[in-house]
Amino acid sequence: MKLTGAQIIWETLLQQDARLVFGYPGGAILPTYDALYDYQDRIRHVLVRHEENAALAADAYARATGKVGVCMATSGPGATNLVTGLANAMMDSSPVVAITGQVASHLVGTDAFQETDVTGVTLPVTKHNYLVMDIEELPEVLAEAFYVARSGRPGPVLVDICKDVQQKSMEYTPVTSVQMRGYRAVKPMHKQDMPALLQSAADLINSAKRPVILAGQGIKAGGAHGELCELINKAGIPVATTLLGIGVLSEDHPLNLRMMGMHGEAYVNMAIAKADLLIALGMRFDDRVTGNLAQYAKNSRVIHVDIDAAEIGKNVRADVGIVGNVKQVLQEMMPLISNSSHRDWLAAINEWHEDTRSRDVLNQDLPDEMLLAPHVIRAIWEATKGECTIATDVGQHQMWETQYFQHIRNNQLLTSGGLGTMGFGLPASIGAKLGRPDDEVWAVAGDGGFQMSIPELATIVQEKLNIKIAIVNNHFLGMVRQWQDLMHNKRYSQTQMWTPNFQKLAEAYGILGLRAASQTEMRRIIDQARAHDGPVLCEFVVEPEMNVFPMVMPGKALDEMARREPAALGTGMDGVK
Repeated sequence: MKLTGAQIIWETLLQQDARLVFGYPGGAILPTYDALYDYQDRIRHVLVRHEENAALAADAYARATGKVGVCMATSGPGATNLVTGLANAMMDSSPVVAITGQVASHLVGTDAFQETDVTGVTLPVTKHNYLVMDIEELPEVLAEAFYVARSGRPGPVLVDICKDVQQKSMEYTPVTSVQMRGYRAVKPMHKQDMPALLQSAADLINSAKRPVILAGQGIKAGGAHGELCELINKAGIPVATTLLGIGVLSEDHPLNLRMMGMHGEAYVNMAIAKADLLIALGMRFDDRVTGNLAQYAKNSRVIHVDIDAAEIGKNVRADVGIVGNVKQVLQEMMPLISNSSHRDWLAAINEWHEDTRSRDVLNQDLPDEMLLAPHVIRAIWEATKGECTIATDVGQHQMWETQYFQHIRNNQLLTSGGLGTMGFGLPASIGAKLGRPDDEVWAVAGDGGFQMSIPELATIVQEKLNIKIAIVNNHFLGMVRQWQDLMHNKRYSQTQMWTPNFQKLAEAYGILGLRAASQTEMRRIIDQARAHDGPVLCEFVVEPEMNVFPMVMPGKALDEMARREPAALGTGMDGVK
């Protein structure tokens, strides 16, 4: 079968079950878009309004479905606009394949119009990348790209394809297997070492008095939800999650302590600081999780299981380090684990938990006209009964989402973790809705991050996506303002933000726009939004200077937290007037 390079691209996507592409056309990728005209009945293309959002939507689609997300752009500015989205996928281990057009092969290196060395630019933010200058290499390269993206620790792969390669023809045979010399998806442990490592880990677990499991995104990627439940139910071990680990275990499970770290629950951080054993599963000990490394896990033994050998011992020393898929490791370890309950340990954690509850702003008797961001998050949770997908932006609202929305479903929260990409929420909701068309999908964003992605409202309308958008508007770059409040003597330099009339903006796009500035109005417009058959933009005007607590300040130990004092609201500690 003789096909052009452009046709080979679409045939490969069909073969890889990649039937959804987020992209934006341009000159160097135009032959591929011309070929798409004949594949429209088999492949859905979503025309975004900015290439960065194509990569972010593809990232979220991958998280929502477990498939490889695909994005596409032209050369030069089109390709470089993908960089932030690829970096986001790299930091959060999302399988994404980016296909970009490049100038004709004979023009490479001549500074031709819209020529950029995108493989050089993206080298640090992709798992692997390719420049294809010969059509004979194209089928194998594309197959390898999907294999690399989804295998081992997932990540983004970029394939840059010269325009003449897209136009040339060759006899095409689908690539059905991939053999890559020098690439090992998982660095194998010596088989003779594994039984001893598993036994050492089991011995530590069976003898621990104050164990805590630290659950990360690797559990999602490895499909180890069932094995995690089996372990905690058998051994009676409480679980703390990373930001990206939220959703590995229902938060109504009595052993789920919820999120740890800089803005994690105070009682969770206390439990980690007092533990005698930390069992890290599919997480990488990010600085937002550990606080001051010199003070971290000083009195704990550490078991670390991760698919990426480079993570073992990178930040925190491991007494037992096991390289492998978390699911497989737990399956092999389970027969070695003893039944236990750790009642005294759980009772101590519960006392710390009660202290945390006493500091909760939602336990305060506040006037109806005082609308707080936590009110909004809790109200969305109550209205949906937790049965929805949430895609957040980055900032204070993101942290309040982790505190006030109880996640009961696997992989329910889609958010930017490692890179912390403002503007993620709206394009992520697009990827989520297309990946989970039957789900109720909410995009939750601050007024700052939302303004970075406003043009994607047009994409939502054009694609007829029923997405509910919640803008938590405090007229500040909230998290940056919080740091200025707590660490820079309230010198609010360039963090106050003017915003447009979001209701009229929504109307300009043909979207229903609603606004609330009180608790009563908040509940009313959430119900109205959910009842409306179509996209809705809800603006919630909240108190401007409220801080997220607890907070582990930079350089402090995990249990040295700035915390809200009981009944402190209105005293100035939160800055709420």
